[in-house]
Amino acid sequence: MSKTNKLKIFNDPIYGFITIPNTLIFDLIEHPYFQRLRHITQMGLSSMVYPGAHHTRFHHALGCMYLMQKAVRVLRFKGVSINETEEQALYIAILLHDIGHGPFSHTLEGFFLPTISHEAISLRYMEALNKEFDGNLSEAISVFKNGHPREFLYQLISSQLDMDRLDYLKRDSFYTGVVEGSINSDRLIAMLHVKNDELLIEEKGIYSIEKFLLSRRFMYWQVYLHKTGLIAERLLKRVLQRAREILKQNIPLNATKNLLFLLEERAINKDELETYLPAFTAIDDHDIWSAIKDWQQHDDFILSSLSKMLIQRNLPRVELTDKPFSKEQITEIKDRTQKIKGIDESNINYFIFSGKVSNHAYDRTNGGIKVLLKNGTVKEWLSVDTQFNSTALTEPSVKYFLAYPKGI
Repeated sequence: MSKTNKLKIFNDPIYGFITIPNTLIFDLIEHPYFQRLRHITQMGLSSMVYPGAHHTRFHHALGCMYLMQKAVRVLRFKGVSINETEEQALYIAILLHDIGHGPFSHTLEGFFLPTISHEAISLRYMEALNKEFDGNLSEAISVFKNGHPREFLYQLISSQLDMDRLDYLKRDSFYTGVVEGSINSDRLIAMLHVKNDELLIEEKGIYSIEKFLLSRRFMYWQVYLHKTGLIAERLLKRVLQRAREILKQNIPLNATKNLLFLLEERAINKDELETYLPAFTAIDDHDIWSAIKDWQQHDDFILSSLSKMLIQRNLPRVELTDKPFSKEQITEIKDRTQKIKGIDESNINYFIFSGKVSNHAYDRTNGGIKVLLKNGTVKEWLSVDTQFNSTALTEPSVKYFLAYPKGI
């Protein structure tokens, strides 16, 4: 009997060939918990703006592991001690860091499992896998939880300049076609160093940091927070919220069994997560799209209308400004909508909604990005890159939106 070849390669459109480092990593990739990521889009509903943005969390996780392999090679070349156990922990932790994402990634985070982050769900999956794989994920879990004594290991997983950000910016830029958001991940990784178990960037890489942060800011306003994608995602939540309201009234609703179970509104704490994890694991983007396509013909006017708007991409009109909309503005639009569209006051908030979004490209509160100077001292990036002084990066930037039906 022939044995399965577990040292396979993936052909990635960005990096080329990605090799699987060992059989444990292969088995984790093959596991149903990880394979479900093939059916969860990386960028929510951004494809309604950028048609190419259909890549998945599966792509992203493999890309992060590839960059981590490169980072380990660079740091070892510079004399940083990383033993085989720590290396394995890094690969597993970064591979599984997003395994807790549900349908449409961040778009529906907290909707099905309120108050529980995808990081907390990722940890539960990792703990379950650790039991299944005889404790071989223990070191990775320690790194993922920031409980490892060598701090830089966690910083490679989660920090201002981690492998997660280096991959998603480059990958999302590639699939959207927004070239201004592309970063030079090779250059940034080549500039990495470690001193006193802290992840640093060498002084000659300060302008690469500048480009990285500017690209990140651009991607957030141009792509992640694009007003059309933003409203499509808010509309998706309203479709599902209306479905919840219908279920509360004991009105029949077609959907998969696991989706119907998760649509039942309830308060959930972390101790109860195990009860809901099987249903959460079983659903992905396809369950949602299939349900919404069916709901277009539902007897409930609101559910059918919202579902048609999403499926047919007949989205609400949206205004995006730097200042909050006044109560008077919102009230006027609601009154006009009720008169023109015949929508009663109790349901008007399904069709008219407002809020705000923010972007903080560079957060210095936890130390920011540290630079290793040629003389061996360590300083925060902006204190070194003195010619660059932009509050657009260091201060949170906020914009306000108002969405309402077209023709109002």
